[in-house]
Amino acid sequence: MSIRADHIAEYQAFAEQLAEAAAVAIQPYFRAKLDVEDKGGHVFDPVTLADKAAERAMRELIQDRYPTHGIFGEEEGSIVGSSELTWVLDPIDGTRAFITGLPLWGTLIALNDGQRPVLGVMNQPFTGERYIGSPDGAWCNGTKLRTRQCQGLSSATLMCTTPDMFETPVRREAFQSVASQAKLARFGGDCYAYCMLASGFVDVIIEASLQPYDVQALIPIIEGAGGVITAWDGRTAQNGGTVVACGDPAMHAQLVELLRHAV
Repeated sequence: MSIRADHIAEYQAFAEQLAEAAAVAIQPYFRAKLDVEDKGGHVFDPVTLADKAAERAMRELIQDRYPTHGIFGEEEGSIVGSSELTWVLDPIDGTRAFITGLPLWGTLIALNDGQRPVLGVMNQPFTGERYIGSPDGAWCNGTKLRTRQCQGLSSATLMCTTPDMFETPVRREAFQSVASQAKLARFGGDCYAYCMLASGFVDVIIEASLQPYDVQALIPIIEGAGGVITAWDGRTAQNGGTVVACGDPAMHAQLVELLRHAV
């Protein structure tokens, strides 16, 4: 469905209310002693009371304000609404950073219109940064964001949260073949790295094993700043899985050709 501009503005204001509510729930737990659970899986997958409290706070606001809207969150799963609109929530993207006291985490909030995410927010309350992407562009605290051009991999800064996310040999080899050509490769960052790409400080992000709530809020931010983000084969990234994001559209096209065989 197509959302009118005035409705986008309304939903953006509400998404910022959600971000504030999540921040209030999260901040008492950051750099404090807290219990950490492991969700299980092939790598350590932590969850804390902060994750759960933040998602609950956002869900309650959505159900009160827009009871027909769907909700898809990391901690409490999916509620199908009667509307085509769905809020996609990751209360703390970067929980591993959160529990180690690093500020490389954020609350992700997306609004999906039934076809794609049209609005995205990444809120980092500890640093006081709020990244917003919409059909009108992308901003951090009101400052317009633009990605940067990059002539080639030999001059590129590349980021990935962890090499452990490449679960198959073919994906690990595909990632390494690209990363080895980059000027600089850095690990860590989670959602923060994508916002640095939108801000023009990072050129490439290559990841895998993502969930929809890991990436949907970041799509409007990167696209609004002039970048491109897709799956490795060029299809939509909104379903998670393998993801490649580039600030330079020409470089993105080149990387899809290098990575598509490993999807």
